[in-house]
Amino acid sequence: MFALCLCSAVLTTRADDPKPTPANTIHVVLSEPVPPQKFQLPVKFTVVDVVDRAGNPQPMLVTNGHGAIFVDRLPAEIVRDAIESSLKSADLLAADASSADVTLGVYLFHFGLATGSGGDYFGKVELAVTVKNPKTGKSQQVSASGTSISRIAMLKKNAMKNLEENLTSALGDAVRNLLRGQALRDAVTKTKAESSTGN
Repeated sequence: MFALCLCSAVLTTRADDPKPTPANTIHVVLSEPVPPQKFQLPVKFTVVDVVDRAGNPQPMLVTNGHGAIFVDRLPAEIVRDAIESSLKSADLLAADASSADVTLGVYLFHFGLATGSGGDYFGKVELAVTVKNPKTGKSQQVSASGTSISRIAMLKKNAMKNLEENLTSALGDAVRNLLRGQALRDAVTKTKAESSTGN
């Protein structure tokens, strides 16, 4: 009897889990690529992995508010697309991994909403990136994050629109901080120097 009740409770919980539908799903993609910085030495990048470390059991679920709102792709796919399209726009994306001067291993620690000290929520994307020279195996760690303050909306339609805009803005901010940041420039310069000196 206990097992039957337990089984019933589990099934009820699963039935209550929200599911993505066209009516509760948003599309997060950069409206235009982020122009990367220029590097002193010629360099081609490839994104080897984007690993989701956020620990979210439902990674596509952004919020349970307003009856649950989802993104239409896994956050790791969204981040990969944003970084690769931005690198490609400046001809910095290698044709394949074997022709890359530098590889980027991306760890995604946050993608979605975060709560501020005043109880307001905001879009947040947080990355940690391993910048590696595939020839020498030497690597450097680079962090990048992006945020966007969210507007409050009472209606679900407005909430979805605002959430889509804010996550897109936070994503663009994180990619900009990565590709235009001094940390990436220093990491690339160091790995390229190690390659040229053979260290």
